[in-house]
Amino acid sequence: MLRTTSRTTWRTVLLASAVVAALLTPTAAHAEHRAEPGAEPRAGATGGSRIPALTDEHGRALTLRGWNVEDKANRGDAALSAVTEKHFRDMRAKGFGFARLLVFWDDLEPRPGQYSQAYLRKIERILDWAEKYDVKVLLDAHQDVFGPAFGHRGIPAWATRTDGLPFTPRPDDWFSEYFEPAVQRAFTHLYEDEDLRRAQARMWRVLAGRFDDHPAVLGYDLINEPMGEVREGEDLVTAARRIERDQLTPLYNRLADAVRAVDRDAWIFVEPTPVVGEGVPTGLGRIHDPKVVYAPHFYNTGMEAGADYDPAAGWIETYERAVTRYPEQYEVPVVVGEWGPLNNSLPNMNRFYRDAMSSLGRYGSGWAGYVWCYGGGYCAVDGAGAFRTNKELTAEPYAEAVAGRVRSAAYDPGTGVYRLSYDAAGRRGSRVTELSLPPGDWRVTARGAALVLREGRGRARVLAAPDARVTVTVTRR
Repeated sequence: MLRTTSRTTWRTVLLASAVVAALLTPTAAHAEHRAEPGAEPRAGATGGSRIPALTDEHGRALTLRGWNVEDKANRGDAALSAVTEKHFRDMRAKGFGFARLLVFWDDLEPRPGQYSQAYLRKIERILDWAEKYDVKVLLDAHQDVFGPAFGHRGIPAWATRTDGLPFTPRPDDWFSEYFEPAVQRAFTHLYEDEDLRRAQARMWRVLAGRFDDHPAVLGYDLINEPMGEVREGEDLVTAARRIERDQLTPLYNRLADAVRAVDRDAWIFVEPTPVVGEGVPTGLGRIHDPKVVYAPHFYNTGMEAGADYDPAAGWIETYERAVTRYPEQYEVPVVVGEWGPLNNSLPNMNRFYRDAMSSLGRYGSGWAGYVWCYGGGYCAVDGAGAFRTNKELTAEPYAEAVAGRVRSAAYDPGTGVYRLSYDAAGRRGSRVTELSLPPGDWRVTARGAALVLREGRGRARVLAAPDARVTVTVTRR
């Protein structure tokens, strides 16, 4: 996002941003957010305060836990060929019921106004697999470094305008390519040029119109990790907030209107710029839609560069303070759309996953880790399908859908005990709460006017009397 005469990398810029964020973020006024790992979740998405819960069509409070699913390598006739039924079968077998599926505008509309029916059929096949294994799907309009005009994926080359500004590929530090003048200018044109605004809205009407009635579709992530162009004299934090306020907020309102023309029920997911990962509150304004989800990403610049987690640095606490401001102000749910470091085997990574899982549970309605694939790097599992080092800590018992108002919900990894307390819905509401259990032998009990119904391995239901106070406990046998 930074355009200067020197070649400033993303790492350097964000480390500077972190310092600015620390100065901008008051600590005393937000001390209540500094919950320790393993503590009761603070009032929020799981406790029903100013951050509301994500809900389903029955009004039940949802918790989404799952992974990104992608095929960035293949395009055209081979697009999405790396995504298979096995992805969804294996995710569900390990207790995950949510997938953020990456789709690309350049594959959907390779030429202006010509939409690929073959690509839409491939997406539909994947959604059918998700439905088969009861996995909810978020369709993510993904972009990396804008799109194929710069050697990546996302916005089509025909929708890329650079005004002749330079671009230098940086394969060893691809994220820094966002700072290239041509890439930044391309974002400005996408946000400001009326014909490109119309084209992006049409794309979303096509995509949402095709899948509005598919039972696996939960919602639409309107654009992945949006960036922008810094003006002369701006620092990164100032620029990010301006871009979010003046360009992304109108963009999201336009695209939400486009989706609502064909789909009245799905959730609309909106992202801030990636600067939020360093503890910088977003400058996004209100999105005028009744079903908006705030969907930040949860990455630390140092850890992305290979550093170990430093619990004393306070990064998770700073991020939590920053990321909860927008949903508290506008009273929208939070779902973290991507998270997870590249190197999971460093000495402090076990502590990181425990701290991260505790934090995510305090304020959010769920998350999608990056990424469900079979191998090394960011992959959740290895070639044999076993969790890679420390990734197993993401698999916990949790309540996928709660029929009532959640009072508290927390898992203690030390004792292996999950407890859920809720006030059951009244006579007109759904009475069934659904639990997801990771592999293992689990015992589920309920106190109050409630009955536990087991549904084979990995699932349990709790049937409660109207208005009952219920406590559910899940323990490993």
